[in-house]
Amino acid sequence: MQNCQGYRTKEYAMPVKRYCQTLNLKDNPTLIAEYRRIHSKAEAWPEIREGIRSIGILEMEMYIYGNRVFMIVETPLDFDWEVAMEQLSHLPRQQEWEDFVARFQDCLPGSTSADKWKLMERMFYLYE
Repeated sequence: MQNCQGYRTKEYAMPVKRYCQTLNLKDNPTLIAEYRRIHSKAEAWPEIREGIRSIGILEMEMYIYGNRVFMIVETPLDFDWEVAMEQLSHLPRQQEWEDFVARFQDCLPGSTSADKWKLMERMFYLYE
C-alpha cells in the first residue's frame, strides 16, 4: 500500500548520518508476504531490535517495492559501520535470525547481514 502522505522522521538532539542499503527478495508473492509479516511490530524478534540499538543504530527503516527492499539506517556521526557490523554479527540470536530470513532473500546460505545488504552510493541531493 502506498503512502502518499510521506513518513515522519525522528528528530535527534544531535547531528546524524544516514546509510542506505538494498537487497532483493526471492520473487515469490507468498514469501514476500511472510517476510513482511515477520518484520511487523508484533512478530519482529525483540533480541534483534535490541541488538541493532546496542551497536549504536538510532533508527532503521525498511521500504519495499515488489521484491526489492530498501533500508535506511540513521546513526550518530561517530558511528563506524564496519566495526558495528562486526559487533552485530556476534550478538546472541543474530546469525539465527540471518539464517531464518535467508529463505526469503536472494542470498547465499550462511550469509551475515553485511553480506546480504549492499550499501548504496548517494548520487544526488539538493546540493545546499
